[in-house]
Amino acid sequence: MNLWVVVPAYNEERSIGATLRRLAEQTDTAFTLVVVDNAGTDATAKIVEEFAAADAGFGVRIVRETQKGTGAAADTGFRHAIAAGATHVARTDADCLPHPGWIAAVKRAFGDGLELVSGPLRPRTDEFPLKLWERRLLPAVIETAALFGRFRPGNQDPLYLGPYVMMPGCNVAVTAELYERAGGFPRTCIEDVHEDRALVNRVRYLTPAYGLRDDVIVYGSVRRLRAFGLVRTLGWYADHRYRPAEVDVR
Repeated sequence: MNLWVVVPAYNEERSIGATLRRLAEQTDTAFTLVVVDNAGTDATAKIVEEFAAADAGFGVRIVRETQKGTGAAADTGFRHAIAAGATHVARTDADCLPHPGWIAAVKRAFGDGLELVSGPLRPRTDEFPLKLWERRLLPAVIETAALFGRFRPGNQDPLYLGPYVMMPGCNVAVTAELYERAGGFPRTCIEDVHEDRALVNRVRYLTPAYGLRDDVIVYGSVRRLRAFGLVRTLGWYADHRYRPAEVDVR
């Protein structure tokens, strides 16, 4: 298995260092990392270059995508990895902290026959001093969004080979073969399309070999939840019923 990890990044100089360190702390470091600098204007690329120069214990590449958008950046990273020989590709985001056993868990899921896998997204506790109710808020938001997704008309089609499963883009892994067959992430902005949902639904036409694993864990930023509030965050994830003036909260 030749696993690559893709991290799309737009002006993440304050967050990406922690993400890189967490990847270096994985129990299994047999992977190659590609960071996609998505038309950034800050020091994100420099931080990645310095990390790579310090010998992270795995290969590190930086590619640039001038078309702004999480879908475009992620797709560029995945296709770069596949062209370089990746047989499996995982994604997390530049404001997230994968669990130290994330890579190992992803590989186990693939070994068990899954072609697309995701798992729990839990709140980071190192960004802000979180109260107990705040620590439980992000999982509740995700569970609510996942429940909504099961009944969303856009996720219903008799041709689907399996049920809708919510798979956050910051915690997803797929075989290279399936990614290409499915057409990959749509090359869009997150304001237009939730590219993770689009990929899941493309896969559902092709195979039932996808699912969630409890040990494939990523800790996500709560900065958007802090900025939007609970109700607006739910609206954002529910088909962009809430559209903030500033999506890229930094």
